[in-house]
Amino acid sequence: MARPATHIWRLLKWGRTMGRHGALRGIERDPNTPTPVARLARVARFGTFPPSEPDYAGAFQEIGPAAIKLGQTLATRPDLVGEEAARNLLSLQDSLPPVPFEEIEASIASAFDQPLDTLFSSIDPVPVGAASIAQVHRGVTTDGKQVAIKVLRPGIRERFARDISTYEWAAAHVEAMGGEASRLRPRLTIANFKRWTNSELDLRREAASASELAEAMHGIEGYRIPAIDWDRTNGRVMTVEWVNGTKISKIDELKAKGHDLPDLAQRLVLAFLNQAISAGFFHADMHQGNLFVEDDGTIVAIDFGIMGRIDRRARQWLAEILYGLTTGNYRRVAEIHFEAQYVPSYHSVHEFATALRAVGEPMRGKPVSELSVGQMLDGLFAITRDFDMQTQPHLLLLQKTMVMVEGIATQLNPEINMWDVSAPYVRNWIRDELGPEAALADRIKTDTETLLRIPDLVRRIEDRFPPKGGAPEPPPLPHIELMWERRQREGRGWLGYGLAVALGAAGAIGASALGWI
Repeated sequence: MARPATHIWRLLKWGRTMGRHGALRGIERDPNTPTPVARLARVARFGTFPPSEPDYAGAFQEIGPAAIKLGQTLATRPDLVGEEAARNLLSLQDSLPPVPFEEIEASIASAFDQPLDTLFSSIDPVPVGAASIAQVHRGVTTDGKQVAIKVLRPGIRERFARDISTYEWAAAHVEAMGGEASRLRPRLTIANFKRWTNSELDLRREAASASELAEAMHGIEGYRIPAIDWDRTNGRVMTVEWVNGTKISKIDELKAKGHDLPDLAQRLVLAFLNQAISAGFFHADMHQGNLFVEDDGTIVAIDFGIMGRIDRRARQWLAEILYGLTTGNYRRVAEIHFEAQYVPSYHSVHEFATALRAVGEPMRGKPVSELSVGQMLDGLFAITRDFDMQTQPHLLLLQKTMVMVEGIATQLNPEINMWDVSAPYVRNWIRDELGPEAALADRIKTDTETLLRIPDLVRRIEDRFPPKGGAPEPPPLPHIELMWERRQREGRGWLGYGLAVALGAAGAIGASALGWI
């Protein structure tokens, strides 16, 4: 485990990079920033010449792969990083220079422990994509199938583990400072980030996610998932069917091929709703580079390293919230927030309903080109502080994906109204899932299961009660020994850590002057 001085050095080095891009101004100026964090930011940027406009995306891109992924996560958190930073981070491109093909060949052969020619008859040495975690090459299998071969970058797992350990250390210290930092729960945000990236770093899990989503979307016309070649897939290599199609971002090419763009936009939105509300399992990386349109109009999704999952109870609340916002039933939306325990019970349902009305009413009946779901989310984030709402990390991916889907749908059809497209689907789902017949069936099923569990429940009732609230139980967080706890345990003062910060700052400034960072 890295020592505190190591974490401080890394933070100062990264802070130095952010300072050069002007990305520390928001941290220093925010009145909610803990004083020690603001001071560290000032030390890190000392002597830099930042641009007039902060470039958050450029800073994260320069810092490295783990920072790129973290930046994409923070793009969904305007409550945490501010609206300006969140908007800028949405432009963060997950791309890096490719690894030399010789290393990729060696990595594939090592992963399967057999010569490449027993698996593939050919592999194009020029990658079709090179991202922070992996890169993709086009190939042909020994049985003649056209495939895409995704290969982890050598050493990427170790690099992520090192950087995330510092994120955890920093988040624990910031959260322990209390106040707004405690309400925003940065430790839980990093814990979720760690879980997501660990999934991405095991390509077998990505392949399994693709397979599960394909099953969930079976029967949904006009949307499909490419097939996995399981014989050529393991933890470091994933082989999937090659997709012949047009990137959904290439609007002119789609028009030239005669595709109905408004229909594509509507099908994309409905496909997302099917995944999030009906299946509770959704593709959470639906950016333009991961969606293709085949000649027959079928939308094909790729890259399933980031997936979201929502349990049934939370999906019911989500559907009612969306429907309540589309119909203007703000009182019901407010009640759901209290039922789910997203808002503490000492607040007023009526006051919260009024705050929601201020967010939702300007949205109704207007196209996305004027007002958007993204703006609605910004508005909702703005009222969370007033009502002491803690961050709900299980909804972060959903919020991020909603913004992505909205952006693509707007490019395809600037006049699309997300509410008009969503409302019929959500209304029908509520009728089917929450209507009288569904409620009766659920009651019979639940009562039968309860009767069968009575003997066990009697034995356990004193030890365990069913969880309350709409948020799932948070994952266990790693124990991080805080610097002041260590000081108390060892009977030492702050001099050592103050010296570490000073030396780290001097080292970072010197290294920057020499062009090392």
